[in-house]
Amino acid sequence: MIFCDFRITFADFASFFLIANSMKIIITEFMDERAVEQLTAHHEVVYDPKLVDKPAQLLAAAATCQAIIVRNRTQVRGELLAALKQCKVVGRLGVGLDNIDVAGCEAAGMQVIPATGANALSVAEYVIASTMLLLRGAFAATDDVIAGRWPRNALSNGRETAGKTLGIIGFGGIGQLTGKLAKGLGMNVIAYDPVMKSDAPAFAQIGAKAASLDEVIATADVVTLHVPLVDGTRGLFNAERIALMKPGSILINTSRGHIVDVAAVAESLKSGHLGGAALDVFDTEPMPAEPMFEACPGLILTPHISGVTYEGNERVSFMIADLVLKALK
Repeated sequence: MIFCDFRITFADFASFFLIANSMKIIITEFMDERAVEQLTAHHEVVYDPKLVDKPAQLLAAAATCQAIIVRNRTQVRGELLAALKQCKVVGRLGVGLDNIDVAGCEAAGMQVIPATGANALSVAEYVIASTMLLLRGAFAATDDVIAGRWPRNALSNGRETAGKTLGIIGFGGIGQLTGKLAKGLGMNVIAYDPVMKSDAPAFAQIGAKAASLDEVIATADVVTLHVPLVDGTRGLFNAERIALMKPGSILINTSRGHIVDVAAVAESLKSGHLGGAALDVFDTEPMPAEPMFEACPGLILTPHISGVTYEGNERVSFMIADLVLKALK
């Protein structure tokens, strides 16, 4: 008589269960690789940080996935949205949702999950750092000093941060954290948010004054934008509004392109009306070579990285990994 040993270990059973319940996740832009490994331990993962730039491959992968994880460049709408026939969840490595047709996703039964709050500190620190750099105006002198030109007199009129007024437009989580950091530097903080009442607890908690949009524009030494791109904010800071800003003031945009007229910013810097500007987001990304920004004094341009630090990417990536795994259960 022949006996067959059909004993199955717990590890064998767990492996079989994992395979039977495995789903497909595609990740179209960069993500912390440890968070990717966390996803891979539970499901099939297709991870290609450049998949966003390979439309044919992206559409093919999208047709059979149960989850897609994107940053800001992947447009989850139109042809890609139509391809996501089996998808249950869209994870957004960030907070802005202007690249995602949220209503279309929800109508198709997909849950859209942003990384709310995970990169707030990174953005807030970027705003404060830009504020200090632009007010002081002395940190581009390295080449002159190396060359022995010694521009001490020219750089002796920089401004201190303490005592200046920071005007925050959009007083959500990022705006509030920015205000908190500014208060720690001795700045006065005023804020405008169209969906918050003037007696909302957040103003008192931060020590900020609730103000109208016009008051922020006219009186702040530094104006920082923290609003989503919607119909009401598109073109919000046009040439007319920039002209109403306090002479010598600074404009910082870490929210979205299309909110600020960057040509008007360049012209205002060259005329001397604006005392500085930091732009981290643009109408077209990556931004093509742009001659209008040449010879602009007091200008900082960065490639949409205000919310992307080592720590911020870590928090964003693990938050989305956790939430996507929960959504797929």
